[in-house]
Amino acid sequence: MVRLGLMNLMMHGIDEPNIDYKDTLSKSYTQEAEYDIIMANPPFTGSIDKGDINENLQLSTTKSELLFVENIYRLLKKGGTAGVIVPQGVLFGSGKAFKDLRKILVDRCDLEAVITLPSGVFKPYAGVSTAILLFTKVWGPKDKVDKPATQQVWFYEMAADGYSLDDKRTKQEGFGDLQDIVAKFHARSVITDTDRTAKYFMVPRREIEAEDYDLSLSRYKEDVFEEVHYDAPDVILDRLIQAEVGDVEDADLAKVQSGIVRELLELKGMVV
Repeated sequence: MVRLGLMNLMMHGIDEPNIDYKDTLSKSYTQEAEYDIIMANPPFTGSIDKGDINENLQLSTTKSELLFVENIYRLLKKGGTAGVIVPQGVLFGSGKAFKDLRKILVDRCDLEAVITLPSGVFKPYAGVSTAILLFTKVWGPKDKVDKPATQQVWFYEMAADGYSLDDKRTKQEGFGDLQDIVAKFHARSVITDTDRTAKYFMVPRREIEAEDYDLSLSRYKEDVFEEVHYDAPDVILDRLIQAEVGDVEDADLAKVQSGIVRELLELKGMVV
């Protein structure tokens, strides 16, 4: 894995890449407030032995998907920004550690965006639904929070990433929603992004606090229900009978003794 990472960096113009092969959740990893930018896709749904967890991590959990996000927060300098992929369970999990992590993201960071991804983006390796968290560190772990850092959170519901969402992940035309996400994120506004029925919108911090720091898009999105008109049952039955026998007089239809037409006529007699 390290060799692959080194080669990938060199192929993208980084001539002297620096990769540390370490367990960043363990007691042996001592870095803190070191980075301006962190981009991460940490392992999902794993766990770490409680005795190996770094003492600087305060969440009372062994779930790696929570500890990695807390660790990324600690590794950022103040003013540093992170983009992290997490399983969507992190957004709405009811356990204390889940809520504590979301409170860190909202109160001690400026949580700028929650971008939900469709469940097929990591196939064929995993089908778990995921999301991208974009946040900037404002308050350190030991700072007294005079005012929560987040004022508004921008939500976007990605429907496609440019590939099919089955195990084959076949390239599709265009780039899915990726370019739209970038454009809409940079143009986001509390004035214009107010339509909760759209695929992107802003949610104020006070509403998120009232929802117990729930960050799932579905909590705030408004569903649109369209009224659908259906023909009366006897009209539908007449259409089915006509499809079977064509234009036939009622007297001739009454002579039918068996088969699907007879059953349709009996059913029509019940609903008329």
